[in-house]
Amino acid sequence: MPLPAPPRPTAPASPRARWVVGLFFGLLGLLGVALHRDYGVGWDEQLDRLNGIINAKYVALKLAPELARRQPTFAEIPDMSENQDVDHGVFFQLPLVVLEKVVGAEDSRDVYFLRHLTIWLTCVAGTYALYRLAARYLGSWRWGLVVAAALVLSPRLFAESFYNYKDLVFLGFFTFGVGTLTRWLRQPTWPNAALHALAVGAAIDVRTMGVLLIGLTVGFAGLEGWFRVEVRRRLGLTLALFFGLTWAVVVAGWPYLWENPIDHFLSAFLSFSRYRAHMLTVYFGQEISVQRLPWHYALVWLLITTPLPYSVLFAIGVGAVIRQALRRPWAWLASATGRTDLLLLAWFFGPLAAIVLLHSVIYDGWRHLYFIYPAFLLLAGRGLLAAGRYVRNTSRPAVRRLGYVGAGLLLVGVGHTALRMILDHPYQNMYYSFLPGSVAGRLFERDYWGLSGREGVEWILRQDSGATVPVATEAVTSLMLHNAQLLLPPAERARLRMVPVAQARYFLTTYRWHPEAYPDSIGRLVYCRRVNGITILSVYRRPGR
Repeated sequence: MPLPAPPRPTAPASPRARWVVGLFFGLLGLLGVALHRDYGVGWDEQLDRLNGIINAKYVALKLAPELARRQPTFAEIPDMSENQDVDHGVFFQLPLVVLEKVVGAEDSRDVYFLRHLTIWLTCVAGTYALYRLAARYLGSWRWGLVVAAALVLSPRLFAESFYNYKDLVFLGFFTFGVGTLTRWLRQPTWPNAALHALAVGAAIDVRTMGVLLIGLTVGFAGLEGWFRVEVRRRLGLTLALFFGLTWAVVVAGWPYLWENPIDHFLSAFLSFSRYRAHMLTVYFGQEISVQRLPWHYALVWLLITTPLPYSVLFAIGVGAVIRQALRRPWAWLASATGRTDLLLLAWFFGPLAAIVLLHSVIYDGWRHLYFIYPAFLLLAGRGLLAAGRYVRNTSRPAVRRLGYVGAGLLLVGVGHTALRMILDHPYQNMYYSFLPGSVAGRLFERDYWGLSGREGVEWILRQDSGATVPVATEAVTSLMLHNAQLLLPPAERARLRMVPVAQARYFLTTYRWHPEAYPDSIGRLVYCRRVNGITILSVYRRPGR
């Protein structure tokens, strides 16, 4: 006898629920409008934009070559053959370049403020995708909002939602892809298969790690077909549509693939497993090549940068899932909830295991794995739900008292995280969950995005009224200084001169690839920025200048 179909989704049916959910996400949008000008330009932003511009030129030459050649900056834009970032898709970057033209953003200040607001709004959409998943998984729109709020109250990801085009945008696209997967598994119709194909193709075109969604799709389609015989044929037929449409979306949204789709895609995909850079990163107080990082690098970074209450609830959630699975394995797997549990476990632990087993190169913390964080939060929500039910149903007063203490500590922990986000603004990217600032600053990377360079340059120009102000930094971090001046007003930008150290009046550092203190010969310290006890920026006045 076939098993019954999974229940219909839990949705905010009442007007009050819709109003609360709409207010939550509306306020998130307004928060981005209020804050998007506060953040500096991140390390990769200009390079990501150039990738979009190169692809825009390529598309224009294909569609309207004469019009493209009449553009004033046409000759200055490199050809696709000169693009060093062809292995990065432009599903997000290419529309951003078009948006700049549509709204008339010409000056770099206007361009990057526009881009920061756009990425924030995109991340809000990703948060909504997580809300929808959580509401169904945990059975209530209120629980959906709790999980969505936990994502917002994750300090590092909050800050990076304004400037990290790659990892935070991919988090949203991947989450949407998992949402369309669960929708298609419940109801394997042609429209649902097509929507899932669009979501997966778009995710792959943001980061090639989106191919993991194909693996999840195939694996869980097999499970669904095994336990729901009545949908087995429809799953097979619509899966064929999914494969064809996904490939079409991937090729259409990634101009680099147009001339040689298969070879170019394989080249782009394999480039990430053959990462050849030998840059250093600070890990437990030592500078280590990213090629030789220990297996626990990503796990440690996840733990020390995630609010501690979330990690505790995640452990409880995973424990609850494992306990239920071990008690009645077949019944657990046969239920829709059990298969969703397994999907979340695969989503979180699968990429982590792949990083460890394949010795994949990651750096700058665990940002390349941000896309597994929604699964972490969903399982943490499961832990909170399980703990709450256990405390409510127990007949032992001591357990109830312990539960009340735990709830109080949880509220204090979340409140402390929110307070830290306010006090550290706009450097929430420097958040460490339980390590004292002095310890974290000594053992791990500081402002690897180089955002604080903006504050340093602005301070220098406020203090120095000279017609030209020569400023230097380490040669290997000159990109940071260049990015810092992009958000200056044009008149101030014209005063700044980026020069070698010997010619500089000021020396500015964000301690990237130079974690140790500078010698007295570099000059006199005139300004520094500390975040929770971690020095992330120093400005020195050069001797005799």
